[in-house]
Amino acid sequence: MSDSSVASVVYLHGFASSPDSSKARRFERELAALGIGFACPNFNEPAFETLTTTRMLDQTAAAIGAAGPGPVALIGSSLGAFVAVHAAVRERMKPAVDRTVDRLILLAPAFDFGGNRLRQFGEHGIEAWRRAGKIRMFHYGSNEERDINFSLYEDAARYDAFAVEIDLPVLIVQGTRDASVDPAMVARWAAGRPNADLRLVDDEHQLTASIDDIWRWSAEFLGLAQRPGAR
Repeated sequence: MSDSSVASVVYLHGFASSPDSSKARRFERELAALGIGFACPNFNEPAFETLTTTRMLDQTAAAIGAAGPGPVALIGSSLGAFVAVHAAVRERMKPAVDRTVDRLILLAPAFDFGGNRLRQFGEHGIEAWRRAGKIRMFHYGSNEERDINFSLYEDAARYDAFAVEIDLPVLIVQGTRDASVDPAMVARWAAGRPNADLRLVDDEHQLTASIDDIWRWSAEFLGLAQRPGAR
């Protein structure tokens, strides 16, 4: 990892979540107190129904570009972590002088979102989704049922987090009781990647009980632990 602290953080929220999630708000408050820039693109805009990985990557690239001079850290939660990995791949394709992202924090990362995780609907469910063109599901960020177009499934299949190489430092926090993201799958991704530091915690998908540890580890990883006001 770079010896310097970050100048900005771009936080990528999870699927059917929002920038008002508890983890996003905690990072925003802590970073503001330390004078660190913060942005959290709203992946529900312009419409949740038309969400795709590619659109999220474009929104992430815009947020990185607006962050100003680096270094910039990407923090991703669940699906946001899947997007962060691929955003980092995009970033490394830039000329070295234009790169600003230099580290990743991944919380309950849905590394298999582009493949196995979307098979949670089963072959029958996926075929029904394909025929209807959309499926109804609960949106936790807006606390209501929302439609999501089949284009999410088609587009996600283009992205494979296990196939990419990332040379940036990566901090991963994964709950051992996560019912949405398989801890063994996360461990497989981290294995063989010496730049990945995996912290397993006794927690569920939301990592609510671990948020203080997550912030403490993140502050250290972001080079902020010694700043006045860091907790």
